[in-house]
Amino acid sequence: MPPLKAPQDCETMQDLRVQIDRLDQHLVELLRTRATYIDRASQLKPGEGLPARIPARVEEVVAKVRARADGAGLDPDLAERLWRILIDWSITREEQVLGPD
Repeated sequence: MPPLKAPQDCETMQDLRVQIDRLDQHLVELLRTRATYIDRASQLKPGEGLPARIPARVEEVVAKVRARADGAGLDPDLAERLWRILIDWSITREEQVLGPD
């Protein structure tokens, strides 16, 4: 995929929408890739005696995301809300293999 144009280089709304659509495609691909890591976690956790939900790890991930978002100029509250949805989805996916805690 060729690099995205910078927003300021988009001359029309159509051009801007094309870039947003490309970015959305990339985000979906990244989420799919993240899901493969979640699937691998559900294979490894039983051998380490770990449940699907590890509250301390959830909070660690959220804290890192908030810090990265803040450093990148993204609203940390928004990032946290999005990641908590992603984390809950991931835990539900793991529980399909591991069973509920």
